[in-house]
Order: sequence, then structure tokens, then C-alpha cells
Amino acid sequence: MRRRLTPEERRLWALVARTVEARPGRAGPEPSAPPVVAAPVPRKPPRETDAAEAQRMRDQLAALVAGVRLPPPPRPAVRAQRHEPDPLEPRRLRRLARERDPIEARIDLHGMGAWEAEDRLKAFLRSAWAQGLRAVLVVTGKGSTGDGVIRRYAPEWLASRDLRDIVAGVSAAHRRHGGEGALYVALKRRRS
Repeated sequence: MRRRLTPEERRLWALVARTVEARPGRAGPEPSAPPVVAAPVPRKPPRETDAAEAQRMRDQLAALVAGVRLPPPPRPAVRAQRHEPDPLEPRRLRRLARERDPIEARIDLHGMGAWEAEDRLKAFLRSAWAQGLRAVLVVTGKGSTGDGVIRRYAPEWLASRDLRDIVAGVSAAHRRHGGEGALYVALKRRRS
């Protein structure tokens, strides 16, 4: 769905359109009457970033019409993104592998698409955390070539901002629990 142009954008486009000439041998479009503009609908005041962006666009368009080339806008500062969740503590990992600490719930993501798997995983972890569970097993599978989509993206999903307050640590599971195709996920304690 296309968005409608604002009156300011229409005015700027009309400025640009006046500078364009038809190629030789081709008839240009016939001039048409200016579009009828309805009264503007009242809306929220623009945010400062929207106003700055609109001003930058006006400056670029004015420079384009004048034939001047402006330098590109500055790039926003790139923040380091966390793509891997914290690993499980070694002693906790050993207790889970040896089944001394119980794995209180399991979810199997085999056969799901990436979007569905992500949604189900996040809902499952929120539910487990709400029930007060402390350790769960997430079976991702290895994929047909050993590099499955769910297996590749699960650590990134577990490190996402919306699970940061729930997930305490993640490690690959022991062979008896699925090995490389499964993950132990330790959940943080709920604070009352």
C-alpha cells in the first residue's frame, strides 16, 4: 500500500517536474491543473527527528533543482549488537547433562518455519518463566545439511531484547539430550 504524499511533498515534486523537459521527438505530457488539496487533517505535532529529516529532504531537493550535489547525510552511530546469549555456568551445565538438575520442560521446533519457530520459542520461554521453571530444553534439530535455519538463529532469538530479562544462559545440550541439535536454556528467577 502506498502512502499519500503530503502537501509539502506535492509542492516539492511540482518544482522538480517543472525542470524536466521531454526528449527530442517525444511529446511531453500536457500540463494539467494543479491537484485539488483538501484541508489538512489535524495530526500530532511532528517529532524533532521527523522535522530534521523533512528539512534534510527539502535541502537536498533544493540543491538538486539548483544542480548542486550535497554530501551524504552522516550515518547513525552503530551500536554493537549482541548476537549470542551468555553461556551457562560450567557447573550448571554439568548438572543438567548428568540429569542432577531436572529439565523441567521441552519444546521441539522441528518442521517449523523460522517465523513460527521464533514465535513459539518466545511464547514457550515466557510461559516457562511465568511458571517459575529454571531449566528447559529447546530442540532445534540440525537441519538436513547440518546447518539448519532454526539451529542457526535460535541463539540470536534467545539473546534478543525481549528475552533478556528471562534467559540466564544457553549452552549446547549433551548428546543424550540432542547434542548439537538442542540447547539447554537456564531461566532467571522470578522476582515477586
